[in-house]
Amino acid sequence: MNILVIEDELRIAKRIVRMTKEFFLNTAEQITHLESLDQGLEYVQNNTVDLVLLDLNLNGENGFDLLKEAVSQSFHTIIISAYKEQALQAFEFGVLDFVPKPFNQERLYKAFDRVLNKEDIATKNIKFLAVKKRGEVRLIDIDNVVYIKGAGMYSELVLNTSATFLHDKSLEKLEQLLPETFIRIHKSYLLKISEIRAIKVSSGSKYMAELKNNELLPVGRTKYKSLKERMFG
Repeated sequence: MNILVIEDELRIAKRIVRMTKEFFLNTAEQITHLESLDQGLEYVQNNTVDLVLLDLNLNGENGFDLLKEAVSQSFHTIIISAYKEQALQAFEFGVLDFVPKPFNQERLYKAFDRVLNKEDIATKNIKFLAVKKRGEVRLIDIDNVVYIKGAGMYSELVLNTSATFLHDKSLEKLEQLLPETFIRIHKSYLLKISEIRAIKVSSGSKYMAELKNNELLPVGRTKYKSLKERMFG
């Protein structure tokens, strides 16, 4: 893993780097520490990154400028900040976790467990999905997303306007962030439950979700039972 730490207080940065090395052991191929937003932006745009640990207040600069860019990328972002009142907004943008300062090893390790899918995210207040289009970052309102289709390492967002946007995160990473209103119906699809009109069974026991917009999406056999329970109890 290539991990980027963006923190302007050297003492805290050294502590974060040390704990990160101890947790990830041999899987942390490179841990880079930077002190400013400009350095962080330049780094994520020009390097392969797997995880960003970001302070939101760097020498008085607003970390949300970098956060918009970060959450649109393929990696997960964990905020480490003393500004607890910004936690809700950070989750709305799509961060994996918000670790309030002062923090201890146990709390930081809990955030790292989420990176490895070992712990579910209790707070899924995501309101936007950030996507890049023509070099700019756009915030897509979750309420406008009908379903998300896996596209290799990327994901395709399909909106209620029929517009589509490509997201740099994989379907698996988006599934970690999305609220309970979305459900995995197939290895390639995440669907908003409220968009389902009916579940249809065709010959050969093939299951399909009929959407309110008349589209048909495949439902995996292993997903059919949980989908039916969610819809009908």
